[in-house]
Amino acid sequence: MTFDPTQHQMLPTRHFDDFSVGERFRAPSRTMTAGVFTAFQAASGDNHPIHYDRAYLARLGHPGLMAHGYQTLIQAAIGACPLAHEMGEALIGFLDQSSRFLAPVYEGDTLYPAFEITELQRRTTTGTMRLAVTLHNQDGTLVCDGHQTYLMRL
Repeated sequence: MTFDPTQHQMLPTRHFDDFSVGERFRAPSRTMTAGVFTAFQAASGDNHPIHYDRAYLARLGHPGLMAHGYQTLIQAAIGACPLAHEMGEALIGFLDQSSRFLAPVYEGDTLYPAFEITELQRRTTTGTMRLAVTLHNQDGTLVCDGHQTYLMRL
């Protein structure tokens, strides 16, 4: 049996024109473990005690480690969502993003990323897809929202 890596797909790919405004996608939930905090600190170089010093946080009245905003935001990376696999090779790149951090995220919280297509703009050879992004925690609290825009081949 021969193997063709170009045929190894998680989901069938879709063309730009196959997507519709209003479509919703979800990524797997993710729990903010101590390991996630350690990995983020190592990758980012962030050394503010509010993100790693439990005694410091307790003195400020926080129940535990508090995630950096970017640590929260990366939980909405499109690559972890089935949508990215449906975009397949049509996905050219990530153009922009905006975000609001609405509630703290603590160690042990589980985040639930969701995406909704809010705009599709077709051009001559490419198009842009704009997504509304939300992250809720296990209690249903909206902890982060914003938008992401992607450039796609037609």
